[in-house]
Amino acid sequence: MLIKTFGSAVFGIDAITISIEVNVMQGSKFFMVGLPDNAVKESQYRIESVIKNIGFRMPRLRTIVNLAPAAIRKAGAAYDLPIALGIVAASKQVTLKDNPEQYIIMGELSLDGVLKPVRGALPMALQARKEGFKGMILPQQNAREAAMITQLNVYGAQHIKEVLDFFEGTRPLEATIVQPREAFFASQYDFDIDFSEVKGQQNIKRALEIAAAGGHNAILIGPPGAGKTMLARRMPTILPPLSLQEALETTRIHSVAGKLPEHATLVSRRPFRSPHHTISDVALVGGGGGIPQPGEISLAHNGILFLDELPEFKRGVLEVMRQPIEERKVTISRARMAIDYPAGFMLLASMNPCPCGYFNHPDKDCSCPPGLVQKYFSKISGPLLDRIDLHVEVTPVVFSDDLSGQAAETSAAIRERVIAARLLQSQRFGEEEGVHCNAQMSTRLLRKYCVLNDAGSTLLRNAIQRLNLSARAYDRILKVSRTVADLAGSPHIEPQHVAAAIQYRSLDRQGWMM
Repeated sequence: MLIKTFGSAVFGIDAITISIEVNVMQGSKFFMVGLPDNAVKESQYRIESVIKNIGFRMPRLRTIVNLAPAAIRKAGAAYDLPIALGIVAASKQVTLKDNPEQYIIMGELSLDGVLKPVRGALPMALQARKEGFKGMILPQQNAREAAMITQLNVYGAQHIKEVLDFFEGTRPLEATIVQPREAFFASQYDFDIDFSEVKGQQNIKRALEIAAAGGHNAILIGPPGAGKTMLARRMPTILPPLSLQEALETTRIHSVAGKLPEHATLVSRRPFRSPHHTISDVALVGGGGGIPQPGEISLAHNGILFLDELPEFKRGVLEVMRQPIEERKVTISRARMAIDYPAGFMLLASMNPCPCGYFNHPDKDCSCPPGLVQKYFSKISGPLLDRIDLHVEVTPVVFSDDLSGQAAETSAAIRERVIAARLLQSQRFGEEEGVHCNAQMSTRLLRKYCVLNDAGSTLLRNAIQRLNLSARAYDRILKVSRTVADLAGSPHIEPQHVAAAIQYRSLDRQGWMM
C-alpha cells in the first residue's frame, strides 16, 4: 500500500516542500531513496524502536521510502515523524480518516515516541501557507513559533501516538493560538540595562546616538576601563524597535540556526551578537559541512555585531566581512548549491589605541616602543576601516563630587530622538529600494540628499586640507552630517552639522598613529 505525506527542507532562510512516499509490498528489506544524509538513513532504527514501543509492528515486507525531489539533499532527523506515520499507515495497522497529504508533518522521534523540536519551523510554516496546505503538525516546542503565521492551522504534539490518534479521528489536536502583535510589541522595550547607568561620557553617548540614528558603523577607541564595552552593550536600547516584517525575517534566521528558545514566538528585540576574537571565518560568515548554516553576521541581521578588541581578531576573519557589509547579504557557495543569508547589521567595534592601552592617554604614559602603535593598527586593513563611519575616541571618566549623584539621560529619551530621525529618513528614501537609513546611501543618493551650502563646503574642504584627512573620509563625513541634521530636525545640512561629523574621523588623520 502506498501512503504519501509531506515534510519540509530548509535552505538558507527559505523552505522547500518534500514529498515522503512510503510503499509496503511483497518482498523483504528496507530501502530509503531520495538523497538522504546519514541522519535520515539512521531514522530506520529509531522508527523501528518507536513503532514497537507504541504497540505496533515494523512490517517484514519490502518497505521503500522515497524522499522527493530526489535532487535535493535531505538532512537531519526531522523526517522521523512523517516516515513513521507513513510506515504504520502503509502497512495497514491504522485507518486514516483525515488525509495526511493536507498537512506538513515534521518532528524528530526519541525511542519511546516523544517528539523533539526541529529547526526552521517558521520558514516551513511560511512555505506551507504559500502552497495552500490545510495545516502543520510539529513538536509542541515549535508550535508557538510556527503559529505566528496566520491562515495556517498549526498543531503541536508531544508524542507520536497523539498524531496517529489525530489522523484516526479518535482524539483531536488543538490548534495553537498565539497573540503575536500584542505579545511582540509588549516586550520590545524590556531591557535589563540602560544608558542612565553610564555616568558622564556625554560625547560618547552622542556619537552612539548618531550611529543609531543613521545606521552607521562605529569604532570606539580608548584605554582599558574607559567604558567602551559598557557603552556598546547598551546600544540596542536606543535603536528603533523592530517592525513586524523585520522580526519575522530575524526569527527565520535564528530558527534555521537553532538559536530560538523552546516555546518561542518572535524575536522581539534587535539582535546583539558579540563573538569572541578566536572565532573562525566560517563561524563568522556562515558555512560548514552539509547544508551551510548562518554565521554571526547573519544572526546579527537587523541588529548589531559587536567586535570587542578588534585587532585581536585574525586578519583573515575581519576581511571576509568587507563584502557583506556593503551588500548586506552573504552568499555561501558549494558545488551543488549557493545559499544567500541576510547580513544587514551595524558593525560596532572597540579597541585599545595601542598594545599597552595608554597611547594618547591624558594622564598615563604609553610604554609601547616606537612603531608598535602603527604595527598594532596595521592588523586592521584600510578597506575595513573605510567601511566604518564614526571613529570615536573614548577618554576615561573623570570623577567629581557631583558625578555620582548626577542624573544621566535614559535610553528611552535617546531612543525617541533616534526614532524621529529614522522617520525622516524613511520618508526621504520611501521610493528607494533597499535604502532605509543614511548609512545605506549610494553615491547617487549622496549627491542628491547631501548638498552642502557654500559655508559647509568651505569648512569641509579646509578640514580635509588642514587635518590631513584622507580622501575616503569625504563621503563618510557627508553621510554623518546628514544624520546630525536629521537629529536636529533640519532639512538642510548646515556648517555646524558638518563640523560635528568631522570630529568622528580620527583614524583618517595623517600622523594620528605615529
